Amino acid sequence: MELFHVLNRGVDKRTIFQDDKDRFRFVHDLFEFNDQNIVNTTSYYFNQSYDIASRKIERKPRKLLVDIHAFCLMRNHYHLLLSSKVEKGIPQFMKKLNMGYAKYFNGKYKRTGALFEGRYKSIFIEKESHFLHLPYYIHLNPLDYYDPDWRDNKIKDYKKTLSYLKNYRWSSLLDYMGRANFPSLIQKDFLSEVIGKPENYEKSLVGWLKDRDNSDLSDISLE
Repeated sequence: MELFHVLNRGVDKRTIFQDDKDRFRFVHDLFEFNDQNIVNTTSYYFNQSYDIASRKIERKPRKLLVDIHAFCLMRNHYHLLLSSKVEKGIPQFMKKLNMGYAKYFNGKYKRTGALFEGRYKSIFIEKESHFLHLPYYIHLNPLDYYDPDWRDNKIKDYKKTLSYLKNYRWSSLLDYMGRANFPSLIQKDFLSEVIGKPENYEKSLVGWLKDRDNSDLSDISLE
């Protein structure tokens, strides 16, 4: 399996998720556009538990372009950890995803022009050390809003830091911690073998925050 860390950012670093409706829409698009078939963006919706459910519109079962192993949405960018299910699956998926969300965003906010700052960035994860660090890095990105010093190993209160992360639902972290958030979106089996059981992930997350070497992230952060 070949893993890729994928990121895209708003043009001029503009906000691309202005409210939770935008974030829900993007999560929906991550699910909906991950399909080799022609996409009908009204086929799926969020049910009362905020998982993705079918509207029972007649359509073919999804044939996945990619496996989404991890994700995180920030105000002006997003992170994905992907592997292809078919040849050129990632480029096909990313084209559909970015074009589809940009069409939604521009229509909602009555704007024109590019939403993203060009083609998405992507890096192939070659080293085992990078693979071991990347899921933590993706899941911890929201700390930029709570305690930006986390990147310099200067967290003062790990309990409060974890509490903040547990209340940030726009990533795959909660699903890996055993709390169903968007369980239909990600394929957990592969990373779960590395991360371990949900009850252990919290401890390993804190351990990584305390002991990591930032040089291990220098060529995979894409930022």
